[in-house]
Amino acid sequence: MAAGCAVTVLATDPSWALLRPEPRPAVEVVATGTPGASTLPAPATATASTLPAPAKPAAGATAGSGSGSGSDSGSGSGAHGASTLPAPAAARPSDSDLEVVRMDPDPATPGGTTTIHAFVDNRGPDTTASPFTVVITLPEGVSPQGPYFPSDCRVTGHGRVVRCVFGAGLREGRSATALVPVRLDPELPVGRLSGGSVTVRSADDRNEDDNRQPFDITVAETAAGA
Repeated sequence: MAAGCAVTVLATDPSWALLRPEPRPAVEVVATGTPGASTLPAPATATASTLPAPAKPAAGATAGSGSGSGSDSGSGSGAHGASTLPAPAAARPSDSDLEVVRMDPDPATPGGTTTIHAFVDNRGPDTTASPFTVVITLPEGVSPQGPYFPSDCRVTGHGRVVRCVFGAGLREGRSATALVPVRLDPELPVGRLSGGSVTVRSADDRNEDDNRQPFDITVAETAAGA
């Protein structure tokens, strides 16, 4: 029974979705886009068409009648005419509240590295129906190093902004964490380095009061003899 429950969770949630109390992604988190065994039915094999063949022109058609209808068919509702099929409906934004939870990274020495944990959870009540973007702004003297999670995070803003996109499907009470390794400038003084922040943006989120949190990096002294 326990194994069956585990399969249900994996089939319901994206690979990056975690329970809200968990502050950081588990070791076994699978990167976004990793192929898994499909549970979708195989596509149906094409069969011979049962539609009637298009009618052929009458054998007795004259040149005059052919030219008269040719101009109409060229500009009428033939293959090149405007489609009358309805456009696919776009997914409606859900009623969900994405919240950034403040998490300061582990201390690091000048020239050393640490990792920013951009932690976002869904307070509900709905599952997210749209992708959401997590934006990590780094303080001066700190540069992103990679590799990132998700792996397709992009660095912008002259190397001080990292944008990570998560897909739809984050249920109420679940969380997502973007991981951004960074390196501190060797000339940074010892102390607390402020100016960093994490922001989440989504078409689903109707409460922007909890969409941003700052973070500080503690610049620690280098151990003697290091």
